[in-house]
Amino acid sequence: MKRNMEIKATLHDWDQAEREAQALCHNVPPVQLSQIDTYFHASDGRLKLREISGMENRAELIHYRRPNLHGPKKSEYSTCPVEDVDSLKSLLSQALGVQTVVMKRRRVYFYQTIRIHLDRVEGLGAFLELEAVLSDTDDEAEAHAQVNTLLARLGISPDDLIQGSYSEMMQSRERPPH
Repeated sequence: MKRNMEIKATLHDWDQAEREAQALCHNVPPVQLSQIDTYFHASDGRLKLREISGMENRAELIHYRRPNLHGPKKSEYSTCPVEDVDSLKSLLSQALGVQTVVMKRRRVYFYQTIRIHLDRVEGLGAFLELEAVLSDTDDEAEAHAQVNTLLARLGISPDDLIQGSYSEMMQSRERPPH
């Protein structure tokens, strides 16, 4: 499995975060994407089918395990490219059931080994996500430190950090009150 160190936070000042990301990345324009993530019920970890449109149109099935913690957390994941997205989505929907669907517009900046995502998630708002891609030999403590340094630079406070995923946030919105 591949792995990364990641963090997700509520973004209160999109413009400030974007200016900082552009400065960090030497004013290289971000990659702009639209993504639809369909989450399926999984017995282990999380399973989503991601449809991506932007510079290229593609889809991939992603299985990942990540604890719900505040602050940087390690994620282990596997991906598989998908050619026939409609057929696979139908099959997985029938076999596993759809948990939720997350639609977002994402701007991706690349800073060293860290991907800076500025996300606008439909129905939820604006968020920052940092992903430090880890090789087999990369030190998790060092990646953790890099992510924390970027959080400070991007104006993210500890109160802004989010434990779970967009899918869990969507599910909590979809549940009727008791």
